[in-house]
Amino acid sequence: MSVDESNLSLMSKTMASSVPDHRVDDAGLVPYPADVRAHYRAKGYWRGLSLPAELMGAAAAHADRTALITPELRWSYRELAENAEKFAAGLLAKTGLEPGDALMFQMGNVAETVVAYLGCLLAGIRPVCTLPQHGVHEVAVLARHVGARGLIIQADFGRGQLPGNARTLLSDGAIEKLIVARGATFGPALGYDELLGHDSNPAELPYRTMDPEQIVAFQLSGGTTGLPKVAPRLHEEYAYNARAWANVLGWGPGTVVLYPLPIMHNAGVSVALQPVLLSGATLVLAPSADVGVVLDLIESTRPETIPLVPPALAIRLLDEVRSRDVDLSSVKDFVVGGQKLPIHIAERLRDEIGIAIRQKFGMAEGMFLVTPADATEDVRHHTVGTPISPGDEVRILEPGDDVEVPDGQLGELCVRGPYTIRGYYRAERHNYQTFTADGFYRTGDLARRHTIAGTHYYSIDGRIKDVINRGAEKIHADEVEELVMRHPDITDAALVAMPDPVLGERVCAYLVMAPSAEVLTVRSLGEFLLSHGLAKYKLPERVELRTALPLSNVGKVSKKELRQDIQRKLTDETTAAG
Repeated sequence: MSVDESNLSLMSKTMASSVPDHRVDDAGLVPYPADVRAHYRAKGYWRGLSLPAELMGAAAAHADRTALITPELRWSYRELAENAEKFAAGLLAKTGLEPGDALMFQMGNVAETVVAYLGCLLAGIRPVCTLPQHGVHEVAVLARHVGARGLIIQADFGRGQLPGNARTLLSDGAIEKLIVARGATFGPALGYDELLGHDSNPAELPYRTMDPEQIVAFQLSGGTTGLPKVAPRLHEEYAYNARAWANVLGWGPGTVVLYPLPIMHNAGVSVALQPVLLSGATLVLAPSADVGVVLDLIESTRPETIPLVPPALAIRLLDEVRSRDVDLSSVKDFVVGGQKLPIHIAERLRDEIGIAIRQKFGMAEGMFLVTPADATEDVRHHTVGTPISPGDEVRILEPGDDVEVPDGQLGELCVRGPYTIRGYYRAERHNYQTFTADGFYRTGDLARRHTIAGTHYYSIDGRIKDVINRGAEKIHADEVEELVMRHPDITDAALVAMPDPVLGERVCAYLVMAPSAEVLTVRSLGEFLLSHGLAKYKLPERVELRTALPLSNVGKVSKKELRQDIQRKLTDETTAAG
């Protein structure tokens, strides 16, 4: 898929004039120039409709088709839309929340989450897609940053910690309004069923008159310490994001999509929930990414697509004996994302359980890339493909500079387009550093452009901050990890920097060994890596063994946790040595 070349000169002129002089709106965002808006609409990317208006239009068109399946229920588009309308009416009538207010979410993969999210959109209330794993401090910081007045929680999520956290948030004044789903209410909280029981008049819901260029939802991009990185998603951007994804994957009525990761996250919303509903497909919502749960749902619902499989889940599928017995033939599209998939894992998926993968890369800020369905195996295994829209623009720049690098050379992935944000929410100083003068978002990802048969494909080869600075040498963790994962006795690995008083940083390798495998040492791992051509200065200088690597809330290896672990161990060892 090629870039819309006519967009390049237009965007360069208009965005260059709008960014440097710091003209921003009340959210700290650079407004779209009028000619850029007109261009996106002329191309059909934007339709001049709010996101909920598009969703309700699709619900009416597919009213009798199955929209949502969970282990507990199966709803048609009509049933889902009616529930969302009732919830929206209850929100406005009983909570005191008004259109334009923000509501924090701490909900898992249950039908109530889908209803509450859609209900917020219909009511003009902006969902803040906080994860249920976030603690009191994180939620309070985010609520303060986006001005959220309310919170909705799933009381029976996990170990039942959310009601206690919510009580603290209420008593501290971090939130004013609380809604409790799937559990008993307390104090001033309202119940989900109480809101759903309110009589609704769909014709009176605010979504019909919303400005499509305004914020529809908030997605969390970075950590919540200090200034949060919150991606404000606009109606037209977010709707097009979903339509473009559904189109490039060929979804439509009859397509069954299984999603096992947190639905109330940008990935869940924009690669599963919204594209499914806008295309008339069916969403199978897994309550967790547990391998047994996923296999059960594959057996019972026969999905064609699993759109965002983290490498950790792919590896667990390979290690699960039952995977050889379950009929996986319905799964035609197994899209792996979240982090780079080792080649030998892709080959094992193909050879051992008959799954051909393709890779995807995306971000809360917008841009999605995916390997085309008809791409060669070499492209599917070694790249994350091409952007999903002809309006997407990609540059690979020298980190910290605006100089574009040639094909094959490592640089920073920089993007812009009709569904990529134009700034973080209320973060003008950060935006000035994170966006180029002509409006390209600096992702912080290291990437290469590969031109094959006239098409630009991209590979993601690490993060700028995932570079270990050992003295005067820079070591890209991703490069070493790929070689480490070739070892037949290693099932998972991650490299992180450990502090060093002389060199600044050294390399620590966290390894997960196969059952009954011989334990690797610094020396034996080094010998293996040297035999595969790795430079000596890049060798890990410490090995830590784990039964599993810690994962973030969206299935990525949590290197932050590993860095904290090795720093703590080094501190303890220094203290013990006296």
